[in-house]
Amino acid sequence: METKSTPSAMRKPLAGLRVLDFSMFMAGPYCTRYLADLGADVLKVEPEAGDNLRNGAPLREGCSSYFGQINVGKRSVVLDLKDETQRRRAAALARSADVVVENGRPGTMRKFGLDYESLRDSNPGIIYCSISGFGQSGPGADRPAFAQTMHALCGLDLAYAAYQDGPLRPPNTGIFTADILAGVYAFSGILTALYDRERTGLGQLVDLAMLDAMLNLLPYEFQEAQFPSPKRRPVYKPMRTADGFVMVGLISPKNFDALFDLMGKPEWKADERYGNPQARAENWDELMALVEQWTCQQETELCVRQVKEAGLAVTRYQTVKEAMRDPQLAARGSVSTVWDDAGTFAVANLPFKMSNAATEAQGRVAALGEHTWQVMSPQLGNDWPHKER
Repeated sequence: METKSTPSAMRKPLAGLRVLDFSMFMAGPYCTRYLADLGADVLKVEPEAGDNLRNGAPLREGCSSYFGQINVGKRSVVLDLKDETQRRRAAALARSADVVVENGRPGTMRKFGLDYESLRDSNPGIIYCSISGFGQSGPGADRPAFAQTMHALCGLDLAYAAYQDGPLRPPNTGIFTADILAGVYAFSGILTALYDRERTGLGQLVDLAMLDAMLNLLPYEFQEAQFPSPKRRPVYKPMRTADGFVMVGLISPKNFDALFDLMGKPEWKADERYGNPQARAENWDELMALVEQWTCQQETELCVRQVKEAGLAVTRYQTVKEAMRDPQLAARGSVSTVWDDAGTFAVANLPFKMSNAATEAQGRVAALGEHTWQVMSPQLGNDWPHKER
């Protein structure tokens, strides 16, 4: 698989920004990984046992590339926040930070004296981002949250189930959509707050709720819940071929006209069942079954080539491993090679490119506590014991 490293000559747009990252697992760390990719100095504060994801498979020689994908480019500082002395050291770091990110249960950081209200007096420009399941206030704010419980709670899983043709059963899932989405929205909120600080000189609290993030993933379903439709909306189905499946994007009347010509059914353009958008919506399942009868007669690669030549969006179904080999990723520099103590591996880059700045991941994944002495010694001078890392 080809990868592309960050051009060293290009500047990083967030260079000079210091981020203090108390978050663990996925939502917060993904957010701060994006900030690190853009040049921020991200200090990942971990307990002595480290972020639990450090033990997440796949593991190579004790190093988790799963953890690495989410935390590359950060510096690791070990501090035990249950210890009063080390809490003071964390507060000292916060006084010089531009951004603080945490994703604990609401109230956790307040117990340590490291919440927004406790830090803003000594650092009024601080941007403090709290990521939680339900936000920092409200009757359910202190409820524990996990990505899969958020999928079930917000309606996503039952919405997926309702789009299937079989019995109404919530789907199994191993993909942490809520965590990634929360990280993306937190990243956006932090950048917005930084922009506002340029004008006002003041920081602020960014309160990110995973439930709110997930509801933003369901614009049609949110409206349909208020104004129910008599029939299920048309859904896009996998089309079976002679040796696999394809997905065909059929959006506009022009798309359908092109497909009907390709199938040798030009008369369907004027058919009362399929000839206009309303008719197609009313007879959608019947029409999709007829399209599948056509795709079933062809091998996948031939089907994809013909439909693509007709000007339609189409793809065969691929594994992630197959998708990673797409030459388009190499051409865009969508993947970077990074390294940890076990060697090199590939990670996905931010999905946007900038014309005058580098956005790719770079560098290595820090070992647990690797930068504790380097970071803390200048902050505390003789108060920092040499025996600690």
